[in-house]
Amino acid sequence: MQQQLLLNLLITKMKKFILISIAAFTALQGYSQDITPKYSNEFLSIGVGASALGKSNAVVAGVDDVTSSYWNPAGLTDVKDFLQIGAMHAEYFAGIAKYDYIGLAKPIDENSTAGFTFIRFGVDDIPNTTQLIDAQGRIDYDKITTFTAGDYGFLFSYARQMPIEGLSVGGNFKVIYRHVGSFAKSWGFGLDAGINYKLNDHWRFGGVIRDVTSTFNAWSFNLDDAMIETFQATGNDIPENGLELTVPKIILGAQYKTNIVKDFYVSSEINFDLNTDGRRNVLIRTSPISIDPHMGIELGYGKWVALRAGFGNFQFIKNSDLTESLTFQPNIGIGVGFKNISIDYAFTDIGDASVALYSHIFSLKFGLSDPKNKDEGTPSLDE
Repeated sequence: MQQQLLLNLLITKMKKFILISIAAFTALQGYSQDITPKYSNEFLSIGVGASALGKSNAVVAGVDDVTSSYWNPAGLTDVKDFLQIGAMHAEYFAGIAKYDYIGLAKPIDENSTAGFTFIRFGVDDIPNTTQLIDAQGRIDYDKITTFTAGDYGFLFSYARQMPIEGLSVGGNFKVIYRHVGSFAKSWGFGLDAGINYKLNDHWRFGGVIRDVTSTFNAWSFNLDDAMIETFQATGNDIPENGLELTVPKIILGAQYKTNIVKDFYVSSEINFDLNTDGRRNVLIRTSPISIDPHMGIELGYGKWVALRAGFGNFQFIKNSDLTESLTFQPNIGIGVGFKNISIDYAFTDIGDASVALYSHIFSLKFGLSDPKNKDEGTPSLDE
């Protein structure tokens, strides 16, 4: 009875928190679009782990491994390994862009877990032709240099199991560093907050608010006189130091999982992304909040193998007769596990299926047992 009262109190508090958050998000629309551009820090929205990507990122409720630091930090409380490690490398746009992820998760005690996530999205060896033509108008190819444009995210996570059975909460403190060669750089800081609730053996619910306090990126530019002259000669605005604001995003999810026959199981999940940066080209296009649903399904056998599929990225495209058609992006994936290691594969992309090329994504996850208990086994795939 006392547990039910605590749960009802928590639900009431969460409802009030969401309503207050939405009101605050709406007020943020009064900011200039110069400091609240759409898709700010969008490299942090691509996703990590081929398991999640194969299910169209519909994992906020069911995630329970090292990737929880990224998807929903509250899920870290399900990590039982002495230390769990995840890694992923992906290449997009015919190998032009490189995307890398490394994650760590370590239980602190029976009720709490800490995590760390590193993400990099970068394009290397970009030609710098601003000095190609000298003051006399002569072309000198020896003056062509190269630079790197890179985005880096560092997430420090903490999750804790609450006194209410099945309820856990978590949060991220994230540091963002972005640079374009030596010409421009920015530092940013933000917070994420997540919650996860296991209702029973079948149903699980989750929610996360990314950039809950809004994330600020402070940009500074280092342009020499020659580059400024190039900007002016080509009719481009000279960039100025300033702030870029990433407004909050709410993601809500529900998962249902059940056994079919013996060790065969099926799980399905649906997520709703509530974007607060204005009207987007998604399934539910409203302002200031647009709703982008995505869903995934997984069919597996014990710890050993899992088949995955998902649908998401619903968008409207213009036809030649000025009508609109609804498109979506399908994803597929597979995972295999052996002892303490699992390897996941996904066939997916980072944009509309009709625009961006699909990529083959592989990720690795393995758990280390406590050296003091070498005989203990470690699960490899989600049970």
